[in-house]
Amino acid sequence: MKNKILKMFVLALFILGSLNLTSCSKGNDLSSNPESSDLLAQIQERGSIIIVMEGTWAPWTYHDENDQLVGYDVEVAQLIADKLGVEAEFVEGEWDGLLAGLDAGRYDIMVNGVEITDDRAEKYDFSKPYAYNRTAVITLINNNEIQAMSDLEGKQTANTISSTYADLAEAYGAEVTGVDDLNQTFELLLNGRIDATLNAEVTYYDYMKAHPDAQIKIAVLTKEASKTAIPMRKGDASASLLQAVNTALTDLEENGELTRLSEKYFGTDISKE
Repeated sequence: MKNKILKMFVLALFILGSLNLTSCSKGNDLSSNPESSDLLAQIQERGSIIIVMEGTWAPWTYHDENDQLVGYDVEVAQLIADKLGVEAEFVEGEWDGLLAGLDAGRYDIMVNGVEITDDRAEKYDFSKPYAYNRTAVITLINNNEIQAMSDLEGKQTANTISSTYADLAEAYGAEVTGVDDLNQTFELLLNGRIDATLNAEVTYYDYMKAHPDAQIKIAVLTKEASKTAIPMRKGDASASLLQAVNTALTDLEENGELTRLSEKYFGTDISKE
């Protein structure tokens, strides 16, 4: 009887050992599967693409009177998700944390009027441009001290820290006050606490459409337009996603959707250089 129990115990240990080996083997197969590190494959398996944006920057991403997330970037991102055959999962946050979240893998792409810069291009893979912007230096209407970019030296400006507008202002010698969103920026300007703010030309026109009595103006407008594109984590894992996003943007450009959305939200076509 004791021998029979012992044999059964040894057999049970053997079976458990075999199961562990099989489990380990399957785990190794999964980690060595090339698709496991392919971001597009992960998105398609998940059935959704996680898109991060501010949600406070009209007309790019903002909330309407019904508190619905809307805007040029929202609709562009939704159409890209449709092209990929997945759901668009929107996440909102303050600018300073968006790229950090992208780095950490919490988001798949960022669609938030992101301009391509040399520093960003070193760290992220960018899609083809889908919008072009000129930068406006916005001041109070009675401020005649700023008539060129060089006049920003020693002036007080405000923008979200790490934005290209903040970087540009600092490059011309301005002292930049960090803010959380566009509303805070215009509040500081209208209250006379800053001399100017830098932002997209179309953002100024959108603000004036909503606040026609605002005593502000475009004091300086850059001649060259910056390129707006979609950043994602750099590397082989994002290669197929980058290609798919570029294909989607090409389709949206060729079928006129980008032009339609541009005119809807900006009153002009910013999808062409």
